[in-house]
Amino acid sequence: MKKIFLWIKYVFNLIVKTYWLNVLRLWRDVFAFFRDYKNYTSQNNNHKFKIWLNSLYPCLIDRTENTPLDYVYIYQDSWAIGKVLSIQPKQHYDIGSKVEMVGGIASCIPTIMIDIRKVAIALPWLNFLEWSILNLPLKNNTIESLSAVCVIEHIWLWRYWDPIDPFGSEKSFKEVKRVLKSWWHLIFSVPVDKKNTIYFNAHRAFTRDYIIELMDWFVLKEEKYIYGKEFIDKYSPNKWVGVWCYYFIKN
Repeated sequence: MKKIFLWIKYVFNLIVKTYWLNVLRLWRDVFAFFRDYKNYTSQNNNHKFKIWLNSLYPCLIDRTENTPLDYVYIYQDSWAIGKVLSIQPKQHYDIGSKVEMVGGIASCIPTIMIDIRKVAIALPWLNFLEWSILNLPLKNNTIESLSAVCVIEHIWLWRYWDPIDPFGSEKSFKEVKRVLKSWWHLIFSVPVDKKNTIYFNAHRAFTRDYIIELMDWFVLKEEKYIYGKEFIDKYSPNKWVGVWCYYFIKN
């Protein structure tokens, strides 16, 4: 009971501190916006452009020294696009990866994207199927090239209104293995950790050994690891959560 109370107190303090910190930052940025607006209008002698009150468009969070980056998606998406383009399949399939990444692949290679959520986009080189990875509308041994980047770890944790199933990831691997042709290409990424762990309801994290076990009769051709800002070739079993990018060929 004491431990539960301490957790509640910790979360409450965190929320309160975060709230007031964000309020102070907001007021600072609002003040800076009106200061800059006054400064700009006092110097504006370009009569081709006018500022109207209904055209004010405050951007309050972009003033940073460095360009904001999500290192996981920058590294894994560029890696995955590069792998698919080097393979040059006649038709590529993707299951649930980030749409921006799939669009990059599809601009060069005809691509079919499969996801349980609708993708409201119309591109001539990208086709979409609303379907579950656990029951793919594909025959056995028919796919030449398939990617699922930061997907398998989320399956059936109720994060995306999908049902709960403790074996969602294992069933996903089984279905992917079913549809892929022998000697063809599989490009994945999942969180990697010291132990198999569920960060409910965000995602699961896997040990490298468990992924190798699940990918029986597949040959591991390439692996990359993301730890913080690092994108490296070597697995670090002593580090906590990272992301494993891997390229398998079905045996």
